[in-house]
Amino acid sequence: MMAAGGVVVLSGAGLSTESGIPDYRGPSGALRRHTPMTYQAFTSGVTARRRYWARSHVGWKAMAEARPNSGHRAVAHLQRQGLVSGIVTQNVDGLHQAGGARDVIELHGSLHRVICLDCGALSPRQELDARLTRANPDFAARAVTVNPDGDAELRDEEIDGFAVVGCLACGGGVLKPDVVFFGESVPADRVSECFALVEGTRLLLVLGSSLTVMSGRRFILRAAKLDIPVAIVNQGPTRGDDHATLTVDAPLGEILPEVAALLDARTSATH
Repeated sequence: MMAAGGVVVLSGAGLSTESGIPDYRGPSGALRRHTPMTYQAFTSGVTARRRYWARSHVGWKAMAEARPNSGHRAVAHLQRQGLVSGIVTQNVDGLHQAGGARDVIELHGSLHRVICLDCGALSPRQELDARLTRANPDFAARAVTVNPDGDAELRDEEIDGFAVVGCLACGGGVLKPDVVFFGESVPADRVSECFALVEGTRLLLVLGSSLTVMSGRRFILRAAKLDIPVAIVNQGPTRGDDHATLTVDAPLGEILPEVAALLDARTSATH
């Protein structure tokens, strides 16, 4: 299915679990014990933002230190070989790019950037991390669990007194990670770009996504409507299985390098 190229990859949290980042609904199931911050809660007031940024400040260390695994590297290799023509990721960890992939569409944004809700200025997360560290010199909370969105589990008493900083560009605007929170819409132009990729592909390859939410599942539905083959590799069933030509239940860090090696061998044999 992949040998002729023209493959578009749609990846989810299951691709990053082998890098130490849990997913929401798969085997590590963070959603079962953790309710993610919603956009409505984040914008409701300073108390919710203090809770978010305290937890995210602790969780950022784990996210920043995460490294791409063999699955990410295999996808990048397939892209360099000309077989993968586009990558759409639902992940916010930046590991596709760290693994060598290029032109990745980050459907839900990236934790590596921060945006001001007042003026729209973008800034690096490392810069904010340094500012939060300076503003909270005695903050010594330690996370027991870090969730897929970088939000760490902390006790309420550890959060009390955490100082949140504002935007430097406009002098105090509300800062938010440049990610799409639950309850927030993906920018329309980004969605259109993804649909265009899907509509032009020979094969839509889903990697590590349960396709539970419509944000990702809509691309499988579009492919199915256009009779474009869909292959899904995931640990456990997905909500897209009924539309798939092929489903494979396997760890991505094991199977993707094998697929890449087989495709390399096939290419070599034809030359």
